[in-house]
Amino acid sequence: MLTKKSDVFGIGQCSLDYLGTIDAFPAANLKCEFNNMTIQGGGVVATALVALTRWGVSSSFFGVIGDDFIGDAIKHSLVEEGVDISGLICRTNASSQFAFIVAEPGIGHRTIFWQRPSGAPLKADEVDLSQISHAKIVHTDGLFMEASIEACKTANEAGVPVVLDGGTLREGMLDIARLADHVIVSEPFARSLVGKDAPIEACHRLAELGASLVGVTLGARGYVALHKETLIQRPAYPVKPVDTTGCGDIFHAGYIYGLLQKWPIEKCLDFGAWAAAQITLKLGGRTGIPNCEDWERPGA
Repeated sequence: MLTKKSDVFGIGQCSLDYLGTIDAFPAANLKCEFNNMTIQGGGVVATALVALTRWGVSSSFFGVIGDDFIGDAIKHSLVEEGVDISGLICRTNASSQFAFIVAEPGIGHRTIFWQRPSGAPLKADEVDLSQISHAKIVHTDGLFMEASIEACKTANEAGVPVVLDGGTLREGMLDIARLADHVIVSEPFARSLVGKDAPIEACHRLAELGASLVGVTLGARGYVALHKETLIQRPAYPVKPVDTTGCGDIFHAGYIYGLLQKWPIEKCLDFGAWAAAQITLKLGGRTGIPNCEDWERPGA
């Protein structure tokens, strides 16, 4: 069997998202009408790969679904985008990850109700690690700890850069961060790491683990990053958000795209921030993925 070759080897979360908008989140025991319902694929790594594939980057996804209609929909959402899903494992008699998301347009708030998959986590021996030597980037969210660590170790041995999307600081995430070259985490992750709202301090703490680039996304406040010893701070691109679902996923996709283009780090981060802002203009994490050609970099 021929080993598949993709630019980005992704391992992590996939989901099916039902989304709707509301005027304001209700108090308990009240009815609330929602509008504009849409159904689309979601998940941290899966959504990042969809964006990259739309931008002309080949990608392979390794993750888990169940043998339910949700799993079928997740699979279809990736296949129709051109993502290679030969590494997507279907667990029998299991449910897939599912979320219902209510967004409050104009203020950037959204609430996620979600159900984790009931099948066993992806195991290292279920992942075709031989594909990594043919990749240019390994991207993970650390969801499947055992498999992610082995993928990162294999990438280190092959000289393939690892990008970590740190959404939640859970057991084992710092072990993956030690194996990653680029670590960009969420604001809650950074707060959990240092015990307070101090993203610059979080960057310095993460940098001690060895990554050449560490950063914290801060939503409407923009982002901070530390590249070697250079501190980078930028505000968010100004938008009137409809829904912030997928912002972090697309930020990472934009950053990875820049790395593949061999752009300077500041430009990679800026493109990621712009793409993340554009995604908020429409409902869901994939509907608003922008075209690369639409980016006009300030000062360029």
